[in-house]
Amino acid sequence: MIRLAITGHRELSAETSRIVDVALRQEIARYSPDDLVGISCLADGADSLFAKAILEHGGKLVTAVPAAEYRIGLPSEHHSIYDDLFRQSSKVIKLDHVKSDSRAHMDGSLRMIEEADAMLAVWDGKPARGYGGTADIVEAARNKGLPVTVIWPEGASRE
Repeated sequence: MIRLAITGHRELSAETSRIVDVALRQEIARYSPDDLVGISCLADGADSLFAKAILEHGGKLVTAVPAAEYRIGLPSEHHSIYDDLFRQSSKVIKLDHVKSDSRAHMDGSLRMIEEADAMLAVWDGKPARGYGGTADIVEAARNKGLPVTVIWPEGASRE
């Protein structure tokens, strides 16, 4: 079994979401669905694209919930996507945080790193915009010796 975690940018444009989705699916296709577990916090952007791809490939989904107020802190237009993916999770890991803030998000990512054998990072290679951003998670994973595959296809951009 391979346990594959995700970290990556949120608030992706429609075009960047499309090309990142293709790249994620190509990477996920390398794994047998019978042995694949994806670990995600299900945020908008990379997290949910990854989770959908894992499920559609036939793998299992583990959801990490960083805080009790995590879902309400996500964009309202993402709630139905979050709820659908959450319902399809085979396992849920809930952290003890109440407030959905950068500390909780970082802790959620660190927990995913503990659970994972490898990580995919939808990352433009730039420093994090705030504590617990993608660059911080990539650094933490690498410091723990977790293999990280960076996915940032040509044409992807962040506003």
